[in-house]
Amino acid sequence: MKILLADDHQVVREGLKQILKSLKISGLVEEAKDGNEALTKIKSGEFDFVILDLSMPGQSGLDILKALKNCNINVSILILSVHPQKQYAVRALKLGAAGYISKNSAPEELELAIKKISAGERYVSSDIIGKLVSDFNKKNDIALHERLSEREFQVMCFLAKGTPIKEIGKVLFISERTVSTHRARLLEKMEMKSNAELALYAYKNDLIE
Repeated sequence: MKILLADDHQVVREGLKQILKSLKISGLVEEAKDGNEALTKIKSGEFDFVILDLSMPGQSGLDILKALKNCNINVSILILSVHPQKQYAVRALKLGAAGYISKNSAPEELELAIKKISAGERYVSSDIIGKLVSDFNKKNDIALHERLSEREFQVMCFLAKGTPIKEIGKVLFISERTVSTHRARLLEKMEMKSNAELALYAYKNDLIE
């Protein structure tokens, strides 16, 4: 099995390699340090399994999933994210991810996720399943943030955390003008007028910590 570890933090990649080794999961392991590199490598078709970070410079994990879906490229992808919120998990699974676990999961859960996904199943960590089940009987109205494109959703989360437009542009590798355009569109879609409203909404809906 050929595995790709895509995360912008070297310490995380090294840690994952050690965990895979300790779990005796055999295979050739390669790395990608940002989203653009990860997408290029995945498109090569050389990998059987990808462990993908959700938040990376350039292409985010959600961007990569969307690009692969548009290109009809099928590969087993496990999202390993710092975001335990159900909204991220739902988006990732809808875009074709085979599994989603948070970075604070135990190594044994990573092993279980890899085994289940390799066997053709899906895997979502128990803490996220609990959040999904708790919402099962709630009203079916589409949440405001579900109206957003993946890029608009990213920009909204950054704005809600108080990140300056200039910094958002640097992280996402887009111009400040493009960030401002996304901001205007997402505010219109969400029927809001300020970043303060976005922040309040994001915190209430567990979109940011």
